[in-house]
Amino acid sequence: MIDIITVEKDQRNSQFVEKLLKVWEDSVRASHYFLTEEDIIGLTPQAEEALRCVEILWVMQDEQKIIGFMGVQECKIEMLFLHPDYFRKGLGKIFVERAFCELNVKYVDVNEQNPNAIQFYEKMGFRTFKRNERDSEGNLFPILEMKKN
Repeated sequence: MIDIITVEKDQRNSQFVEKLLKVWEDSVRASHYFLTEEDIIGLTPQAEEALRCVEILWVMQDEQKIIGFMGVQECKIEMLFLHPDYFRKGLGKIFVERAFCELNVKYVDVNEQNPNAIQFYEKMGFRTFKRNERDSEGNLFPILEMKKN
């Protein structure tokens, strides 16, 4: 049975964050084809910090196995990653719809080089309103800022 739990900041110990980072890495390798091995290694500390600090962190589990997570800060989806075994099963949609209802989410940033993510968020009602040459950390990965219509 799939559950979504809220993980408070004080519950995000090193062992738990490591499990989330493994899901993040597997997801990134399966979806972010534009990233090199060096890029992934370089982004890992940023992902770890984001997991520790994001205001709201929801974790999706299947029989106690972590299969995905979503982080939200101030009405914006900051991260949404699923293990590749769970891609295209409607689980991302469950996260986003719940965020619409419970958190009044309105924004998300998406890597321009990740067309599947762009398509997913467009299906969820988001539209691009701004393009940035760099991500929020200053890396040369173009970002599309999207807003829910």
